[in-house]
Amino acid sequence: MAEIIEHSRLRWACRRGMLELDVILMPFFEHEFESLSELQQQQFSELLTHDDPDLFQWFMKHQTPQEAHLAAMVELILERNRARRQG
Repeated sequence: MAEIIEHSRLRWACRRGMLELDVILMPFFEHEFESLSELQQQQFSELLTHDDPDLFQWFMKHQTPQEAHLAAMVELILERNRARRQG
């Protein structure tokens, strides 16, 4: 039951105030989240705690997160989304 609640919480957290972020985060969550390691899932959850302007800057590659694990998660999200669109 706790897993279902956490999954629902993360799905809700993927819905952002900016459409640009929604189209990046929601497809990744829906198609890729379950295949992530437990550590990666935790890092994704941590990423979602950041404000929309920061996320936007990171995903548009205007800035990079200071934390290496968050920078790696941003890259993973972008790579997996790009691969899914091309495949």
